This record gives sequence, C-alpha cells and structure tokens, in this order.
Amino acid sequence: MLLKGLKTNLDADMGIGALIIFIAMILIAGITASVMIQTMNSLQQQAVRTTEETIKDISSGLKVTQVSGYVINSSITQLAIFVTPTAASESIDLTYGLLTLSDSTTKVILNYSSACFRSSVTNGLFNTLNASNLTSAQYGIIVVRDIDGSCNATNPLINDEDMIVILVNTDACFSGIGTRTEISGEIYPEHGIRGIIGFTTPSALSRTIVDLQP
Repeated sequence: MLLKGLKTNLDADMGIGALIIFIAMILIAGITASVMIQTMNSLQQQAVRTTEETIKDISSGLKVTQVSGYVINSSITQLAIFVTPTAASESIDLTYGLLTLSDSTTKVILNYSSACFRSSVTNGLFNTLNASNLTSAQYGIIVVRDIDGSCNATNPLINDEDMIVILVNTDACFSGIGTRTEISGEIYPEHGIRGIIGFTTPSALSRTIVDLQP
C-alpha cells in the first residue's frame, strides 16, 4: 500500500534501460567497425599481391629467337633452342621453367637438369654438352651471353640482354625427328609470357646442322 502523498517516478528505470541499449549499440558498432577494418586490410593486401603477380605476368617472359637441329642419318637427334628474356623483363630463374614439345604423336614435358650445364659454347654448339646425359624429361643449358654472370648451374638466372641455349635430346624424346614433321612447343617461365616453338622439318635433311625456326 502506498502512503498517501507518496508519488511513484518511473523515469529513472527508463533512463537506465536507455543507457544499457545505448552502450550495447556502441559495442556492436565498435565490433562491426573492427570487422570491417580487418576485412578492408585483408582485401587491400590481396589486391596488392594480385597487382604484383599481374605485373610479373605482363612485364616478364621468354622469347625463342632461333631453333637449330643436329642431324645424324637423316634424323634430327638434338634441338638447340635459343632463348632470351623479353624486353624489360624481370630476372627469370630457369630452375622453375618447363619445356613442352610435341611431334603431333608424342608430347613430352622437360625440366632443367643442373648436371647438364655449360657456361660457354666449346667444341661446337652440339658438342658442348653430352646429349646422352639428357632424357625425355630433362633439358640442358648452354650460356651464350650472360652480362652480369648471374647464370650458373645451381641458379640459371637470366635477365635483360642475356641469351642461353636449351639443348634437347630428341632421340630420347621422339626417337629422333624425321622429315616433314610438325613440331610445336612452349617454354614456361615461373612468371610471365611463355616462349613459343613451332616449325615443320624440311623435306630433306642432308646437312648436319639445319635451321628450323624462324
């Protein structure tokens, strides 16, 4: 029973309730803002990484300038593929490069073999390396031009103005390449534009060394 003259005031209860709701809204807003900031930072980092990868893919790469073949008994037993970086390319480590070749019947994928590396051409292009050490899954490297000396057996790194020869044992890959055979292939760097190989062997293989591309 309320005493006579005593008034009940509920404003204080309403104020406390409003204050609790206000504090809860601030906490929720803070948590939401924190999540949004973390998400934005994550998206920014991902965008930076994507941009860097895209720049590498666009600005770096390899190009094939020439392909020559070594002929024994009217069959091409070795290929010498001249490779150089594209203009303004970043340094390319051929340790992580892949070479694919196809004669329309068989396709092979080759990796670099550090056991088959020479820092210069000696005793002729096709006699510098022992091609018998190369398999259908491995290619060798001969350095033609390396201005800064960065290309070695452990880290075959090439950059602007460098030129190397990739040597392939086609006897191991295709049991040799005969006349009128279409050959296609690509050299894939770790990042960037791939080098294109494409030629058809001549109708007669009478010379020991034959130019195939371009």
